[in-house]
Amino acid sequence: MTDFSFELLSEDSRTAARAGVMHTPHGDIPTPVFAPVGTLATVKTMTPSDLHELGVNLVLANTYHLYLRPGADLVLRMGGLHRFMGWEGPILTDSGGFQVFSLEGLRRITDEGVTFRSHLDGSTHLFTPERVVAIQQKLGADIIMAFDECADPSDHAYNAQAVARTHQWAERCLAAKTRDDQAMFGIVQGGVFHDLRAQSAEYLTSLDFPGYAIGGLSVGETKAQMHAALEWLHPLLPGDKPRYLMGVGSPEDLFECVARGVDQFDCVLPTRIARNGAVLTHLGRLNLRNAQFAEDPAPIEEGCACYTCRTFSRAYLRHLIVANEITGLRLATQHNLHFVLDIMRRIRRAILDGSFADYKASFLAQYQVVGRQ
Repeated sequence: MTDFSFELLSEDSRTAARAGVMHTPHGDIPTPVFAPVGTLATVKTMTPSDLHELGVNLVLANTYHLYLRPGADLVLRMGGLHRFMGWEGPILTDSGGFQVFSLEGLRRITDEGVTFRSHLDGSTHLFTPERVVAIQQKLGADIIMAFDECADPSDHAYNAQAVARTHQWAERCLAAKTRDDQAMFGIVQGGVFHDLRAQSAEYLTSLDFPGYAIGGLSVGETKAQMHAALEWLHPLLPGDKPRYLMGVGSPEDLFECVARGVDQFDCVLPTRIARNGAVLTHLGRLNLRNAQFAEDPAPIEEGCACYTCRTFSRAYLRHLIVANEITGLRLATQHNLHFVLDIMRRIRRAILDGSFADYKASFLAQYQVVGRQ
């Protein structure tokens, strides 16, 4: 038993969308939920009080990065991740599997684990399932991830190997886990291949994790391939357990993936594009660096209730961003997080009142998508 449970409250009659609540030691998480990414135990430019005011219910921190700096032992000595970063709400830590995947040329993978070189100083380290669990237990997040291998989504032969290894590692992670106040999610892999995704879902659900993450998507495949994988998995994953799509969070993806049964998301997109001067609106992204906004007295978006839109003009925000003022990045981040979190709240309400399909169609009809299709 763990101090974690999931309560499914409603299922949409026209799509696979679901609304529920995850109960954790640090509070309840209404779902569907978007988790801002706080890689190094901070959501960049935001304070915990900012996140609280924005209505954040879950923050993600990164095992790989925190292991390298400042170190899990130091975080433990400081009272654990919640106290260390001053955030009393729920926290999720990922396993570092994706970061290892991204270190091509700096890592070697075997059945034992992954040997890699730090991107900070080139020092050599070994991540095994047991060590990854030990690190996450020291960090003390409410939800932790089993160690997995994230592979190139289009290589069937290698994905078959990676799935088998992920399954072995999942068993070892469960055996290594000793804390009852943390919920460990298994991670379904298999790239863009139906047979491998089905195999992974069947095996991992037999291990009875309290929740299931869907990994290996948004790493180069098309949107159609991602949607297909979610549709395959919907009937294969337990209906009474949360489903977490890792690393996905553009506005259009939130609608499309909620419609395919996803309960939980995280993504750097809202905060990362803000630091590049881009902001989200219901019509699509705006690049505030563009000269057309130099004398624009309007807010980022009329009717937006965030502090940035209530207080400042596009002209002022453009001035701050072009001048490389930190306040500009902070205000853009605040707006983008408000935008995504507000969408998620509206999505949840629409699922509960039966209007989700209509809301989805209305939003996507006017939203201009940027990026991969």
